[in-house]
Amino acid sequence: MHELVDLLKLGPTSANCSPARFLFVKSREAKEKLKPHLSEGNRDKTMKAPVCTIVGYDLDFYKYLPKLFPHTDAKSWFEGTAMSGFDNAGVDRDFFAGTNIKSNFLCNLGYGDGEKLFPRLPRFDFDEMAKII
Repeated sequence: MHELVDLLKLGPTSANCSPARFLFVKSREAKEKLKPHLSEGNRDKTMKAPVCTIVGYDLDFYKYLPKLFPHTDAKSWFEGTAMSGFDNAGVDRDFFAGTNIKSNFLCNLGYGDGEKLFPRLPRFDFDEMAKII
């Protein structure tokens, strides 16, 4: 689980904001707490699995930007706004109108200019973004 989080924390996020949080449901007690929330088709599989991961996101992600994006005041870009790097409603309207699809995040693909790229920015430690119960 630690190796998985170490890999996942390197994924792209707006201004390195790293909103993802992982709750690894492993104990019998925690699984029993989860059980009533599972659909009938998933209940048995989930209860028998060694671990079930609940993937969440921190709505207060911007509070950690002084640590994760220290070279500028990125916290002020997000504080007081629900937008995280792009206008979800606008993208949904212009690209997914008439469908049941909603945008979640944008990920640019390609090669950056080595002279303009920042070195790897700080990342959370396991216990700052994940927990095993």
